[in-house]
Amino acid sequence: MDSHRLILHEHPFASYCQKVLIALYELDLPFGTRLITDEASRRELASLWPLEKMPVLRDETAGLMLPESTTIIEYLDSLAPGGPRLVPGDPAAALQARLWDRFHDQYVMNPMQKIVGDELRPDGRRDTEGVSEARRTLDTAYGILDGQLASTGTWTAGRSFTIADCAAAPALFYARAVHRWDERLQPNVARYYRDLMAWPSVARVVDEARPYRELFPLPWPDDFE
Repeated sequence: MDSHRLILHEHPFASYCQKVLIALYELDLPFGTRLITDEASRRELASLWPLEKMPVLRDETAGLMLPESTTIIEYLDSLAPGGPRLVPGDPAAALQARLWDRFHDQYVMNPMQKIVGDELRPDGRRDTEGVSEARRTLDTAYGILDGQLASTGTWTAGRSFTIADCAAAPALFYARAVHRWDERLQPNVARYYRDLMAWPSVARVVDEARPYRELFPLPWPDDFE
């Protein structure tokens, strides 16, 4: 693995970047970073990926550039010593990990980002109906996730921490601040969230993002750590 020079273009407070950072720490892969914090770094990002979406991974040794968090993690998993860890080697287990990775991105992360992003819009350009729809999607997703966790009893896709849990951690972290699940109705989600926040790779990413919390456009709940 030492022959691969990995550079991640990212920001520690961005949820999809956190998803990849969790994977990097979980896999114990060395990497460098390019923080997207100013116009120059945004231009560099755009030169790699014109959509200007973070994160973007460069493997300078392989001459490879990859956008999109799920694709990045799939690639990182192939580099991990000892073989796949976040996408199971068993095809049936891998299918479930990929399924629930997409679930967390599409039905928790993206609706959460819709709610947060609407707060950044100027007056007169708010999307009230879009935010309401995002909140309804989150309510439905919490119910589905609670049922899934009741069946697995541990992580989203089974007994092992996978790519699905890399996606779930930042999605639920921010979603809890903007549209919290009902702990009485979704006790398995509440248990899962506590387990995620205590998991070493997740706790490290949350801690590294702490200095940037003033960037959040909504108030943090009083019980947020």
